Amino acid sequence: MKTFTLLRALPVSLIVGLMAITTVSCSKGEKEAEPVVTVQTAVAERGKIEQVITADAILFPKDQAAITPKITAPVKAFYVNRGSRVHRGELLAVIENRDLAAAEVENKGTYEQAQATYGIETASSLPEEWQKAEFDLKAAKQEYDAQQKIYDSRKILYEQGALPRKDFDQSAVAVIQAKASYEIAQRHLTALEAAGKKDQMKLAKGQLTSAQGKYEGAAAQLSYSEIRSPIDGVVTERPLYPGETAPAGTPLLIVMDTSSVIARAHIPQAAAAALKAGDEATVTAPGNIQVNGKVSLVSPALDPNSTTVEVWVAAPNPDGSLRPGTTATVQMIARTLNDAIIVPASALLKTPEGASTVMVAGADGKAHHVSVETGIRQGDRLQITQGLSGGEKIITAGAYGLPDNTKVRIAEAIPPAGARKPGTDSQKPPDKKD
Repeated sequence: MKTFTLLRALPVSLIVGLMAITTVSCSKGEKEAEPVVTVQTAVAERGKIEQVITADAILFPKDQAAITPKITAPVKAFYVNRGSRVHRGELLAVIENRDLAAAEVENKGTYEQAQATYGIETASSLPEEWQKAEFDLKAAKQEYDAQQKIYDSRKILYEQGALPRKDFDQSAVAVIQAKASYEIAQRHLTALEAAGKKDQMKLAKGQLTSAQGKYEGAAAQLSYSEIRSPIDGVVTERPLYPGETAPAGTPLLIVMDTSSVIARAHIPQAAAAALKAGDEATVTAPGNIQVNGKVSLVSPALDPNSTTVEVWVAAPNPDGSLRPGTTATVQMIARTLNDAIIVPASALLKTPEGASTVMVAGADGKAHHVSVETGIRQGDRLQITQGLSGGEKIITAGAYGLPDNTKVRIAEAIPPAGARKPGTDSQKPPDKKD
């Protein structure tokens, strides 16, 4: 009551001045009490990071044969069942073939008869005149060759002066006469052949060829009744029983080579551009089955329906645990960097303009925005290509909405995913608790 009476006694200007002084004093006190934000950090370390492309895929066998018979007839016998392992060329089934076997025997006899006829025609049925003409041609050729050799030797002697001119001229005349006789014999045989020998031999040859073709056709028809495996593998389908007839175009048996499988996946164009044949990959199937493989094919064309690229991953399957037709997941390593700057992906921030930044806990105890450019992301690990040099403390928790130059208190330094904490032995096994 006394204070209120005293204030009433003071001038109004003095009261206002006292209130202003009090307000300024309070403001100075607030500035001195600058807030401190508790954050968590991780060290931007250099290490290995991989660009992994993950996609769903369907498993296919390494090779497959849907065996469809070329002839329509009841099945006489099966020699395999579903699940039987078979080899290339192994007999799997036989179709009724008695009519085909009879036709093959008949055509074989006709072919053998034509062979005998052709042999007789070529060996003994040539006209006597043709035989004489061939003999005369052979004798004329031998006489011509002999006279030519005598002429050549006498020419050398004549040039050396060891032979008279008369003997040399006689040798030249003998060569000319022998050559003329040879040419006459040759023309005579050619005329005889043109008159009839060619036609006679052509007839015999044609009959032989026709008989051979009919025999080979009958043998081929008979072979179609024997169903053999074109590949090594296992029988996965056998829909018929002995005595049943497979409809036209329907497979009688299906054989698959499951010694390895092909995982076929469809991925976006941008991801496919980073892949090539030979890249390491992993195939994961239901039941936690995981097998290492390699990219075997990156399709050069797009799928017109989905505008994606088909990629094949080949993986071994010696124990048959990967079954064709199963849905699987493939992880393909498109690129590996061994000396990349890596930070947790949770540390990346985006500005309203879309730029990428991280907040660094500086040596001055304050948080600072740093613009960065990113590269490969592997799970919760992110590569920084520009903006950091390695060793910085990156704020991973508490950075969202944090103003630049804010004082921070580091709660705990968390190493990047996959890195061990300093001072620990990576070879030492963890302690077991009872």
